[in-house]
Amino acid sequence: MTKIRPLGDRVLVEPLDVKEVSKGGIIIPDSAKEKPMEGKVIAVGKKRDEDGKEIPFDVKAGDKVLLPKYGGTEIKIDEKTYQLVREDDLLGVIL
Repeated sequence: MTKIRPLGDRVLVEPLDVKEVSKGGIIIPDSAKEKPMEGKVIAVGKKRDEDGKEIPFDVKAGDKVLLPKYGGTEIKIDEKTYQLVREDDLLGVIL
């Protein structure tokens, strides 16, 4: 895998797969699927305050997070799709 470190307050997230079959057993076509709302943090950038001191992130690599439905930038690395989002845009950490 290509190594990548997001810049600034950005977080690289791998979206988790959406179930392809509904609870009633109906297969959902790709065109009707919503964007994933959950993902796994792959890497975080480095936040700094006005004095240049590093500020810790609220999330770390490996955390499972809630993503906004629309937002961030979709990128492909080695044939895998990722979302690059600002930490402030993440909705929460799944415990």
